[in-house]
Amino acid sequence: MKIYHLSAECYPIAKVGGLADVVGALPKYQNRLGCEAYVVMPWYDRPFIKDHKFENVFDGTVVLKNLQFKFKVLKEKKNSLGFALYLIKIDGLTDRPNVYGYEDAALQYIGFQTIALYWIRESKELPDLVHCHDHHTGLVPFLMNYSSEFEKLRGIPTVTTIHNGQYQGQMGWEMVNYLPNFNLTDGGLLDWDDCINPMAAAVKCANAFTTVSEGYLKELMDDKGAGLEDLYRQESQKAHGIVNGIDTEVWNPETDKYLIENYTSANFVTKKRANKKELCERYKLNEGLPLISFIGRFAAEKGADLLPGIIERAIMERSGDVNFLVLGSGDPAVEQKLWDIHHRFIGNFGLETGYNEPLSHIIYAGSDYLLMPSRVEPCGLNQMYSMRYGTVPIVRKTGGLNDTVPDIDEKDGRGIQFNDADENGAVWAIHKALDFENDTKNSRKLRRSIMKIDFSWEKSAQKYLALYENLKQQR
Repeated sequence: MKIYHLSAECYPIAKVGGLADVVGALPKYQNRLGCEAYVVMPWYDRPFIKDHKFENVFDGTVVLKNLQFKFKVLKEKKNSLGFALYLIKIDGLTDRPNVYGYEDAALQYIGFQTIALYWIRESKELPDLVHCHDHHTGLVPFLMNYSSEFEKLRGIPTVTTIHNGQYQGQMGWEMVNYLPNFNLTDGGLLDWDDCINPMAAAVKCANAFTTVSEGYLKELMDDKGAGLEDLYRQESQKAHGIVNGIDTEVWNPETDKYLIENYTSANFVTKKRANKKELCERYKLNEGLPLISFIGRFAAEKGADLLPGIIERAIMERSGDVNFLVLGSGDPAVEQKLWDIHHRFIGNFGLETGYNEPLSHIIYAGSDYLLMPSRVEPCGLNQMYSMRYGTVPIVRKTGGLNDTVPDIDEKDGRGIQFNDADENGAVWAIHKALDFENDTKNSRKLRRSIMKIDFSWEKSAQKYLALYENLKQQR
């Protein structure tokens, strides 16, 4: 089966969040199951591009309304990622360093999707299925089925995966003229709340849509759909919750090249400590105290705005017998508050702002606990990374966190849950974690247990393939 994955992110080319990790792993595991899975994404001016060789496989000029853009479709020569990678470089639209944050983002994604479909249309062998990821590719199912320019692609099954339903790519109806030709009587499929909504269009037009956990699917239909709750319920017959996996080759404490010392579930007690020592020396923390870390975007959905209050209260209520370490970037106001707290609690709080992949690996390995106070968490990968490294997650009970981290008071507990996305809930959970830490025998038993959990992509990849086969048979 030939599958094209279309996405704005893919690790290690360009990563902002978990979307990149999924798109960088799922196709590789699908190929191991006998598929031909490809990734198609925008070209970015990133180090990966400079470090790898590409060949031009398709080029031309695209006309978007009254604008013309030259483009190239570039293929990575060696398939070094375990799948064929295609980058769409559009002069003036995607030849930029950042993934997000440009004022013409709507035009950028229209151009990317349009060119991707032109190229697929002209391919010698058409795909069996097109898998779209988040709103950046949400117009593809509509265009494949309703644009006169892509009649050749009509009937090819499409799947849309919602990694984060909070972002929907809304644009004004004035952008309709930049789209490839279609009958305006079909325009209602693009509409939601009087604007073009790519996420809504994808849900309406794709043959199936998936979310990255079963819990998040329920939340989208309930109150976390950011205005699309009714639509998710209306289209529920084609909805599927498939929890993400993690790339256990990249995230493996036994072989991870970034770690100070590698370890397994058999020797983690001493070897894990070497990574903690590195962190504590780097950020001037007491190695003898429990270390609780946060890794992620400083965004409200991640509960990052709660971090300053949580850290301050926990340190003061525990009389300084706990350390915190934060790695992330995002909201400048949150970042400033964290720096203020950092200056007040030197010796108990380390802070690193920005994106730092090598450091994140050491933090997963060297921490005792990982804090995730998320308001919304479609699946969450960080908690799975942390468990893989023997670090116990402290999570708010929501979405994929609830699916993957049952509380230690439950059967087969894996971490510590709290109910409310506020300081009180998180600080209560931290107290529970630190009290549990004093029970050395059971805390080590838990760490040894969670390191052995199979979070690999094999099971999830097989579920996606079963969905693909079912859609293919329905053609």
